[in-house]
Parts: sequence; structure tokens; C-alpha cells
Amino acid sequence: MHIHKYEKIWLIFGVGSLVLFLGVIGVAAFAFGHQPPSHMATVDAENLDQDPVFSEPGLTKIDESTYRATLVAQAFGYNPNRIEVPEGSTVLFEVTSADVVHSFTIPGTNVNFMVTPGHVNMAEHTFNEPGEYLVLCNEYCGTGHHYMSMTIEVVPR
Repeated sequence: MHIHKYEKIWLIFGVGSLVLFLGVIGVAAFAFGHQPPSHMATVDAENLDQDPVFSEPGLTKIDESTYRATLVAQAFGYNPNRIEVPEGSTVLFEVTSADVVHSFTIPGTNVNFMVTPGHVNMAEHTFNEPGEYLVLCNEYCGTGHHYMSMTIEVVPR
């Protein structure tokens, strides 16, 4: 089989680029400790009403400008379906699902993750602008999926 000179050059260039790319990713992942965020917290999805954290979902104040929002995604809604925080607050979201796979998405922010039964999914966001922030589910979860939302009210200090 004869391969033309220019084809050999492009093959070498392509394979070399691939090796370089994988090398950079490997060094970043292992040598510098860059890894995707993962939280290994689990919960019994069938007994959330008995769980010490998720039996009473809601907002708790950690310090002057930090809050923890413990939320449960369930059939076509979030529990609670409305929270209120002061402007400039950082909210640590801890979310799990009681039934099927959902998502937790706040449009206009970088908060967007899947919510799976049995796992506690976490994210944090600082709300610097007052107003209402809508939380949506982007994973089809059944016939009432389009009703699944909640509101985060950010009030001026």
C-alpha cells in the first residue's frame, strides 16, 4: 500500500496533535489535580422524610452572607418552591431527588446540574443582583415536567 507524501505529513500532524492534546489533559488532570467537581454524598431516596438533612428542606443561615439551601426535587416541583436571600449572599445548594432524574438550572448563572435519586448534588452561587431567579428542570421527568420550577427571591439589603 502506497501512501502519498502529503498524506503521511497530515497523518503525522494529526496523530501528533492528538498525543499532545491528551498529554496536556493528562498532566492537568493528574499532576495539577484538576478534576471535575464531584460530591460523593449519598442519601436514601426512599426515606427522605427520615433523613436528618432532607426531612425539613429549606434555607439555613451559615454566617452573615452565606446560606445553605437544602432542596428536594420531586414529581413536578421542588421543595421548598420559593426561597428568599439578601443581595450579595452566597447560597450553597444541596439538592437530591425523591423519585426520578431531574435537573437544577438557574438561567443566566453557571448553576446547572443533574439531580439523581440517592445522590446529594451540590453547587454554590453568589447572587449580586436583586430580583427573582427562576429555577428550572431540564431533564424530562414526566407529563407535568413543564410545571416544574421554583423561585429564588434576591432582596436588597
